This record gives sequence, C-alpha cells and structure tokens, in this order.
Amino acid sequence: MDLQHKVIWVVGASSGIGAAVAREAQARGAQVAITARREQELVEVSGGAMLVLPADVTDPEAMVDCASTIERRLGPIDVVVIGAGAWAPMDIRAWDTQAFADTVQVNLVGTSNTIGAVLPSMLRRRTGTIAGITSPAGYRGFPTVEAYGATKAGMLNLLEGLRAQGQQHGIHVTTIAPTAVRTRLATASRLRLPFSIDPDVAGRAICDGLERERVEIAFPHRMALPLKLIRLTPVRAWPALADRLTRGR
Repeated sequence: MDLQHKVIWVVGASSGIGAAVAREAQARGAQVAITARREQELVEVSGGAMLVLPADVTDPEAMVDCASTIERRLGPIDVVVIGAGAWAPMDIRAWDTQAFADTVQVNLVGTSNTIGAVLPSMLRRRTGTIAGITSPAGYRGFPTVEAYGATKAGMLNLLEGLRAQGQQHGIHVTTIAPTAVRTRLATASRLRLPFSIDPDVAGRAICDGLERERVEIAFPHRMALPLKLIRLTPVRAWPALADRLTRGR
C-alpha cells in the first residue's frame, strides 16, 4: 500500500509517536487528519497541512462526528492509527480506583470508540486498515503500571480478535508494538529499556510497516524479540525481574 493520496486519521496525535506518524504520513503524500484533546498542540503538529479535529476519545459520538467530517472533507478513511494514551501510576498503599477507571476509558474504551467510528464505512467498502499502538507494558505486569499495562494487554487481545474477524470483510488490522521510544508517556512509565529511539524514527518505522501491510510492526528490532520473550518468564521469577526493569537496577 502506497501512502501517497491515502486518507489517514491519526488519533492521539498531539505529541510523541502519534505526532511523528502524522508528520511522516503527510511527508509521504497522504491526506492526514489528526485528533486529540489538546487543540493548540494539534495545530502545531499540523503545520497548516493537516485536518485538525480536536475530540475526546472517551466520547463515542464525538469520534463518529470526526470520522464523518474526515469523509466529507478528505474522502473515505483508508487508515486509522490509534495512539491516544493516558498514564496514571498506581500505588498499592493508596489505590486510586478513579485513576484506573480513567486510564481504561482513554486507552481501551477510546480505542473501541475509534474503531466503532470507522468500521461502518470500511465494512461497506470492504477495505481499510485499523492500526493500534500497544506497549511492552501489555506483555507482563509491572509494578505501578497496573492501570496502563492492563489497557495495553487488553488492546493486544482486542486487535488480535478484530484481525480474525476483519480479514473476512477486507479489513486489515495492524498491531503496532513500539518497545523503547523516548516520549513523555514512556518517561512517566518508569520502564527502563535500552536502545531507545526518537519518535521520528518510530514514525518512519510505522509508516514503512503500513506500506508493507504488516500485521505487526515491532521496533526497535534489537528489543522487540527479547521483550516478547519475557512472557515466558516463570511466574515466581517475574516479580524480581519486573522490579529491576522499572527501577533501573
């Protein structure tokens, strides 16, 4: 798939990986629409060359309105990249149920709301790509990352199931699995991973993977396989390893 002239909607595009994907796609000739809550940051990302649609992913009607506006202004959506993300550290001594619920609403329910906004048109046309940005925090449980990690584990499951259904209807589903990217959210997560890359490098890797129609886009390559293998760590041994990865010891 050549991204040139394709209509691409990037959700969670005000900073980090989402912003980098939007800029890279636009540089490759795509017609890009971007969504997040922070309008001013979206305007800065767009540089006047993208359709700016501020919205809250937790509002399903707002996401449907965004998708309708894109179709009216740019044409049918060929690719949606879902990267809206919220982070809240969890402390076992002061468990914050509201922070957990808010994280689930943005990261997981927001993903579902975005998918729901694009599916009707893609199903009618029997074509389209849905790509979701996950995290190594979804592979295993990390201390203080319980809320964020639970949503990313849920996203991995959601995308895998959607892929099985979508292929029967001409819809391609891609799991984007960045393992070490220098973003504000990655810094907040406290996961200490080597070989970190800048968001712009991640944006190029994602657009390359979309053009090659990959079902999974995992990067940087030196970290992708080792992090997948942590799922094989014995349950009894995992707490000590998880503590080292989050504390950087």
